[in-house]
Amino acid sequence: MGTPAVAVPVLSALLDEGHGLVGVYTQPDRQSGRGKRIVSSMVKQYALERGLPVFQPATLRRDEAAREQMASLSPDLIVVAAYGLFLPADTLSLPPLGCLNLHPSLLPRYRGATPVASAILEGDPVTGVTIIRLDQGMDTGPVVAQKETSIGPDETTEGLTSRLFLMGAALLVEVLPDWQHGKIRAQAQDASLATVTERLSKDDGEIDWTCPAVWLARQVRAYHPWPGSFTHWNGKTLKVLAAKAIASDARPTDSQGLVKQVPEGVGVATGEGALVLEQVQMEGRRPVSTREFVQGHRNFIGSRLGAGAA
Repeated sequence: MGTPAVAVPVLSALLDEGHGLVGVYTQPDRQSGRGKRIVSSMVKQYALERGLPVFQPATLRRDEAAREQMASLSPDLIVVAAYGLFLPADTLSLPPLGCLNLHPSLLPRYRGATPVASAILEGDPVTGVTIIRLDQGMDTGPVVAQKETSIGPDETTEGLTSRLFLMGAALLVEVLPDWQHGKIRAQAQDASLATVTERLSKDDGEIDWTCPAVWLARQVRAYHPWPGSFTHWNGKTLKVLAAKAIASDARPTDSQGLVKQVPEGVGVATGEGALVLEQVQMEGRRPVSTREFVQGHRNFIGSRLGAGAA
């Protein structure tokens, strides 16, 4: 059970190890883009290429026929990787070996919708992937296996998520034989250590120049690709696609959002330090290096960024 591209390596690993797939569940096809064309999930596309039966119920909780259809497949085990739909109790209890879920964090830290972005935003040096046996809570099930990894200094949510699901796929096929033969006992999570993440909205991406530069540099990485990091300049939205933090002797009370030339390039004063802009994208334009952007907008240096800024 999975939907986006990051879940494809999990399906691929199961097939490569010779596990029999009786069905692949993925979310329904969606309209995409300005043309509103119908697009299938990457998991569906891959499954069809491999000749696997695909099922796309819009809900399992309210679709009794879909649950009966799943029961008719008599699965020994259900593997869940970024599926995106709630699994009701009778689905969780259907397979004798349970439902195993890949979660891209070191549970119980960062349960919920945005574990990878949260780890980057908080400046964690390490994160990891956890395989749990699903229960009816949100990422609360007992831990079957776990593996950690360092977070690279330039990794974005997009890149780190892909890497974690690749790790998770390898870990899954490694532990499945022992899980099947009862050699692994899942360990309950320590609820006292749990943290919960929330879904991000577009508004979360607006840059607050009163924050420290190191925080904003992490935000740019954490919010790529969604919701992105952006500010306002000349009445238009300016996306910040890549940036780094440097120290600055500017007075924060009168300079936040001020664009200035610094030895490292083009910097913006923040609540603490400066954020060097490396790649930006003006509303309706293509992404460019900040150097190229300044060449086309000579009044950028010395201006101030942010909603309502002059």
